[in-house]
Amino acid sequence: MKFYIGVTDDNWFHFLAQQQPDEVNFWRPRDKSNFKVIQEGAPFLFKLHSPNNFIVGGGFFVKHLFLPLSLTWDAFGIKNGAATYDQFRQSIMKFRQGEGLNPTIGSTILTEPFFFERQDWIPIPENWSKNIVKGKSYSTDEPIGSNVWRQVKERLDAKKYREGELAVEEPETRYGNTYELRSRIGQSAFRAMVTDAYKYRCAITKEKTLPVLEAAHIKPYSEAGPNLTKNGLLLRSDMHILFDKGYMTVTNDHIVEVSRRIREEYENGKEYYAWHGKKLQNLPEHNLDQPATDYLQWHQQEIYLG
Repeated sequence: MKFYIGVTDDNWFHFLAQQQPDEVNFWRPRDKSNFKVIQEGAPFLFKLHSPNNFIVGGGFFVKHLFLPLSLTWDAFGIKNGAATYDQFRQSIMKFRQGEGLNPTIGSTILTEPFFFERQDWIPIPENWSKNIVKGKSYSTDEPIGSNVWRQVKERLDAKKYREGELAVEEPETRYGNTYELRSRIGQSAFRAMVTDAYKYRCAITKEKTLPVLEAAHIKPYSEAGPNLTKNGLLLRSDMHILFDKGYMTVTNDHIVEVSRRIREEYENGKEYYAWHGKKLQNLPEHNLDQPATDYLQWHQQEIYLG
C-alpha cells in the first residue's frame, strides 16, 4: 500500500483536533498541480512543521480539486481548519497577493480524519529530509513505510480514534491485511465534487452564478443515497427545491420532466414548464460522474409527483 505524509500547519492541526470533524480539507494556497501520488482511499498522514517532527494524525484521500476560495469555505466551513471565513481568507491571501478577491486554491479532501494525542505522536521516518516542504510518499512494501504504517495502525486499533469503516469509493477497496476501506464521503466533499464535476453550471439552465448553485442528491441522503457524484446534480436553488419536492425529475436519458401539479396546486409555473421535455444542458465530462440510472429511476418512482 502506498500512503502519503503531508506537511501541515500546526494551527490547522490543533484547531481541527478540537473539532473532531468527519472530513477535512487539506488546502494548499499556491498549489497548481494535480495530486496524483496516492489512489483514492489511501492514507494521508499529517506531519507538523519542524521542530515538531512528528506524524500527528491523518485521514483517507477522497479527491484533489481546484476550487474558488469562496466555494471552498461554503462547502467545508470550519473543516478548512479556521473558525471564520475572514481567518481562512487571510491565511490564503497572504500567499496570493494581487490575485483578485476569489482565487482558486488546491483542496485535498480527506475523510475519516484522526488526530493523535501528544503521547501518541510518531517520530518521522529516518530518511525524511529537512528540505521536504510539501510531503513524501511511502509504501508498506518497503521497511520504512511498513514500520510507519504499523505504528499508525497500532494507535488506531488501540485508541479507536475513529469508529466505523473507513474510506471512499464503491466497491470496497482492500489493502492486503492492513486496513479495509469503504465509502464514506461526507456532505462537504459531495458538494465540492458535484460543483466541480458540473464546472460550476446548473445541469438544467447552465446558470453559473455560484451563490445560487446547490448540489442536489438524486436519491436523498436520508434515504440511504450515497454522497457520490453519480448521485448528484448541480442545480439552481429554485430547481433544487422543485426537484426535492417532486415537482421536477430527470429521465434515464437525461430529459427534464415538470409535474402538472405545479399548475394544479399553485396556478403558475410558466418558467419551469418551458424546460419540460428538454435535455439537460450541462453534464459532467466523465461518464462515471454523470447521473446513474438506478438513482434517477428511484427519484422518478419515489419522489416525482407526475
